Amino acid sequence: MPEVSVIIPTYNRSQKVARAIQSVLDQSFRDLEIIVVDDGSTDDTYKCLDRFGSSIRYIRQLVNRGVSAARNRGIKGSFAPWIAFLDSDDYWLKDKLHVQMNFVHRNPGTVACQTEEIWIRRGRRVNPKRRHRKPSGDIFKQSLKLCLVSPSSVIIRRAVFDEVGVFDETLQVAEDYDLWLKISCRYPVYLIDRELIVKEGGHTDQLSQRFAGMDRFRIRAIVNLVNSGVLSSDQRGAALEELSIKCKIFGNGCIKRGRREEGQFYLLLPERIKEKENISWEQV
Repeated sequence: MPEVSVIIPTYNRSQKVARAIQSVLDQSFRDLEIIVVDDGSTDDTYKCLDRFGSSIRYIRQLVNRGVSAARNRGIKGSFAPWIAFLDSDDYWLKDKLHVQMNFVHRNPGTVACQTEEIWIRRGRRVNPKRRHRKPSGDIFKQSLKLCLVSPSSVIIRRAVFDEVGVFDETLQVAEDYDLWLKISCRYPVYLIDRELIVKEGGHTDQLSQRFAGMDRFRIRAIVNLVNSGVLSSDQRGAALEELSIKCKIFGNGCIKRGRREEGQFYLLLPERIKEKENISWEQV
């Protein structure tokens, strides 16, 4: 059995996914398996990946179901005690897994750790803003504001998914934000302060580019977490505080754009959650 299962979801990125796969094959750490989940691609992905032969396990979904479903399919089909994700438009530097596995072997209580990353936007390197700086250890409260874990940089102990669940397939975006909150409210997420992945962005096929008003999905993730009953009183207070901030900004934005009923729903949502009302998202 390999020690790490590397799961690469892809959709219509035949050349980029080939680069991602090669970056895994070039790793100095070798005890791994590569699972590529083709989420209903209509380009030449199938033909392009044929050259990798038995060095990868290729799962082809005939219908495009979204990145959460693709990652979950990979998790279900994997065997290793550690899970690593790699988005098909990103790639790893050769010592990425070696450094992380050394860390978890030296710190056996670890359930999740990530690395720093190099950001490329429209072909040029950019520096992350201060608010994107990754914390280490107890990252829950900081993670409520925005997603501070990169799927392509993290490795997770497989058993964690049995406890917290997998990616929420009902969330069109912010599915990673949702998962990191479910993990970080229970466990530390450590940072290895080395740039060991290259993360590309700014292209039109990214989910963040295709969905406006992403905070509505983050709001839903916070609501689901608060209602789950797993948070400590301190964590619940922090989650409700951030929920109020996001609902106020998003609700007022809806009203400004003429969506008054939707705006009122979000403005009243924090109090309804505090009163433990059942929320029907079909209303919005």
